[in-house]
Amino acid sequence: MSDDLATLDALGHAELVRRGKASPVELVNAAIARIEKVNPQLNAVITPLFEKARQQAAGPLPDGPFRGVPFLLKDLDALSAGDPYHAGSQFLRDLRWVPDHDTYLVAKLRAAGFVILGKTNTPELGLNVTTEPKAYGASRNPWNTEHSTGGSSGGSGAAVASGMVPAAHASDGGGSIRIPASECGLVGLKPSRGRVSLGPDYGEFWHGLVISHAVTRSVRDSAAILDAIAGAMPGDPYIAPPPQRPFLAEVGAAPERLRIGLMAHGPGSAPLHPDCAAAANDAAKLIEALGHHVEDAHPAALDELQESTAHFSTLLMSWVAATLDEMSENTGTTVGPDKVEEITWTYATMGREIPAPRYIQAIDWLHAFTRRMASWWASGFDVLLTPTLAAPPPRLGELVPPPGNPFAGSDKVFALIPFTAQFNITGQPAMSLPLFWNSAGLPIGVQLIAGYGREDLLIRLAAQLEQARPWRDRRPPVYA
Repeated sequence: MSDDLATLDALGHAELVRRGKASPVELVNAAIARIEKVNPQLNAVITPLFEKARQQAAGPLPDGPFRGVPFLLKDLDALSAGDPYHAGSQFLRDLRWVPDHDTYLVAKLRAAGFVILGKTNTPELGLNVTTEPKAYGASRNPWNTEHSTGGSSGGSGAAVASGMVPAAHASDGGGSIRIPASECGLVGLKPSRGRVSLGPDYGEFWHGLVISHAVTRSVRDSAAILDAIAGAMPGDPYIAPPPQRPFLAEVGAAPERLRIGLMAHGPGSAPLHPDCAAAANDAAKLIEALGHHVEDAHPAALDELQESTAHFSTLLMSWVAATLDEMSENTGTTVGPDKVEEITWTYATMGREIPAPRYIQAIDWLHAFTRRMASWWASGFDVLLTPTLAAPPPRLGELVPPPGNPFAGSDKVFALIPFTAQFNITGQPAMSLPLFWNSAGLPIGVQLIAGYGREDLLIRLAAQLEQARPWRDRRPPVYA
């Protein structure tokens, strides 16, 4: 049964339970067997919670849309009561820190019926675009284990792509849902700002850049999971416009003829690998064949890459400094330079040197940038099409700085992601789809971006593309 289940998406698992063809305990035991089989090769799951999951599956479960379906949490941006939470950090790992409550996100996942089997690997505090933390070692890409899974949701990406579980939690502050989706051949939707609550601990994180959702194998799972976790909670500082109907209802609903801008070159002078340009151009031809209008066009503000990166970094470094202070307060143990990775400490040190006026100036610049970006969609475009990344999945080790030189390789990190962080700044929904594989057999994602609050439009178009060019039968060499 485990092998058969590995091919099903999350709604497919839920359907088996609903029809009495499998029990939650059977689904959970089968997923545990798949994890135990494949994880030693990939290092995706770093905290197994198997016995707790078996007990939950055997007991009464909420009658939600994913009743009994096995699921994994990224070990960042989601607290689950009584379970280890390390955020990729040796500091929290060595202290064996355990939160005493669920975040609203986890509570909603449980209410939907998901059974949490464990935690997935992530770079320390989500600060890299490859999942190679010192605390747990590298996660490996099931398409080629010498290559990165992406980050910071790389453990979740590897787990879903290899068939361990049908879907897993992911979060995104600069591309961290879309990057592993691209590198692992999955669907990765970053929702609109305010769509998913960060409470009760935070109103926002990284000044509104971070949001959670999932990586999935199917568009319908992405839509249905968003239905389960979306919605404002008391005290949230901002709220995304509510959808007119459930997001799942958009799957299979034919979109109107859309006006789509194509950007198959890097922003400004940023280089773009030929494989990534080919992926975007290939997707554009498919979209045109489906009856939509595609033209070479993009927001002029996207070419302000150097400036947007600089102001993004001001926010990032400030929040890293605040996060280390919070970790010290929560644990009663001071975080020093020997307790975290060198790049983390360097970011925090630089963040503490940023004066409040400069921080506010950065926010003001990013707000103005958001208006410049939004004006393009307001001018009549429905969707922007880009490559998700500027290069294929890098080899492991390429994006990890050597000791004593924390910024070595940082140019490579930013060169890989010239299309992602801008939409964390603007808060727009952006989605990576697995429509292209290069000659080396590595997945190359393409990204769709809609106007703020228009996840419905992305889901409709993505489902149409999935039907036209199904990817579900593709299997990586390392598969459960």
